[in-house]
Amino acid sequence: MIPAGRVVGIDLGSRRIGMAVSDSAQSVATPVTTVNRSGDLSADHSAVAAVAEEYGAVGAVVGLPLSLSGSAGPAAAAVREEIESLRKVLRIEVETVDERFTTRVASSGMRAAGRKARRQREVIDAAAAAELLQTWLSRRRSAVGES
Repeated sequence: MIPAGRVVGIDLGSRRIGMAVSDSAQSVATPVTTVNRSGDLSADHSAVAAVAEEYGAVGAVVGLPLSLSGSAGPAAAAVREEIESLRKVLRIEVETVDERFTTRVASSGMRAAGRKARRQREVIDAAAAAELLQTWLSRRRSAVGES
């Protein structure tokens, strides 16, 4: 279980890794950066760990790409495998959260705010990471009876 303190949200994409961070009260998620995949998994994970360390994260939440039916397919299996590698570098508690629709929700929010689709690409992965982290934060607060 992730203790009190800041938590990073991680959206493991095939081309980019979106990252977000919570406040120390674990109430609000904010997009922070996108790590471009380099082709070197170790280097990518080191970059993710550097962001987590920069924000003093006590835990990480990684989006798990479940199918529309909620089952875990090949994409979820690949993410779980990557998470095992990432855990060794992060050295903090890592949990997963269903990430279905996070990119779509983030994109809709940016469109509503007036950001054109072409400019969304620059920040969509970090926004998706914030969306999945906010989902986790909200569920966690509901589970402990907070409003």
